[in-house]
Amino acid sequence: MGSKSLQIKVSPEIGKVSAKYYAPAHPVCVMTLAHGAGAGMDHPFMEALAESLSKAGIATLRFNFPFTEQQKKRPDSPAVAQTTIAAAIEKAGTLAPGIPLFASGKSFGGRMTSQYISNHPESPVKGIVFFGFPLHPAGKPSIDRAEHLHHIHIPMLFLQGSKDTLATWDMIASVCKSLPTATLEKFEGADHSFKAGKTDVISLLTAATKAWTGKLI
Repeated sequence: MGSKSLQIKVSPEIGKVSAKYYAPAHPVCVMTLAHGAGAGMDHPFMEALAESLSKAGIATLRFNFPFTEQQKKRPDSPAVAQTTIAAAIEKAGTLAPGIPLFASGKSFGGRMTSQYISNHPESPVKGIVFFGFPLHPAGKPSIDRAEHLHHIHIPMLFLQGSKDTLATWDMIASVCKSLPTATLEKFEGADHSFKAGKTDVISLLTAATKAWTGKLI
């Protein structure tokens, strides 16, 4: 198992972003891992998740969005974020050629990933993993952010905490039930950051991801 720091060229206009490839010696698949709106790719949660997935045989390519790279607080526009995700998906394919390619993201990163896939059905991605899909702002229940998911025809795995204030459980369950390719996993007591007391949620997220991807490989 090892890691490699690199840069991804997004576009001439946007420039480059930092990235880290974390992989076991013989990965069974590779997965892009996009961070959320409040923290970059080196956040402890992202680092721990990448390490845990690697131990489970899943290589990950973490990367910064341009706003993080430029140390700005306001997230990138969907267009910029999705262009970055497209570049990361292409890079992951070159880093680990010949093995199944998945895409994933934490909160904002997952939503931007699914928006990109919904607009690019030709993508080589075999499935999407959401580490906490942000269905609505805290305290403002809505399903508007889920509309684009109905245009995605590849498998999707929603890993959601039961106490996630950005995805009221009844609403996210209803959304997933309406999506033919969706699988929903509930993490009891976990919030949007996947904190649930002393529970090792990272291990649970990894196990769910490994089991799900294993069925698609």
